[in-house]
Formats: sequence, C-alpha cells, structure tokens
Amino acid sequence: MDWQATLALWLDEDWVRFLCIAMGAIAVSVFGWYQERRRKHRSNPDAVPWLPWRDISFWSSFAAVMILIAALQAWLST
Repeated sequence: MDWQATLALWLDEDWVRFLCIAMGAIAVSVFGWYQERRRKHRSNPDAVPWLPWRDISFWSSFAAVMILIAALQAWLST
C-alpha cells in the first residue's frame, strides 16, 4: 500500500477531521493572543484596535477545547 492511500484512509477518520479543525482553532487563538500582547505593549495605548483580539483568542480557545473533546470521544469510540 502506498503512502497516499494510507494517508487517505487516515484522514477519513472522524477524530482526525476534528483534530485538524481544532488545530486551526488553536492557531487562530495563538495569533489572537500575540496580537493582543502586541496591542498592550504599543506606544499609543489609546488607539483602539479594529478587531477584538482578546475575544477572538478566548472564543477560538474555547472552540478548540470543545472540538478536542469531540475528537477524543470519536477516537475512543473507534
């Protein structure tokens, strides 16, 4: 069996799909955390940011935890 077929079978699992989505949410969360940290340390603290980075970081972290729980449940059921 070649590696592409193995990868296709592996990506067909539900828990892997959940895990990939959770990794994307974690990446958004880390990016939001970095942008919020950058905003806190800027020279003009009164300049209002265009995006609420704190909220983006929080909600994407929350979504990542929920999706990781779903991935764990799907993994344990296989």
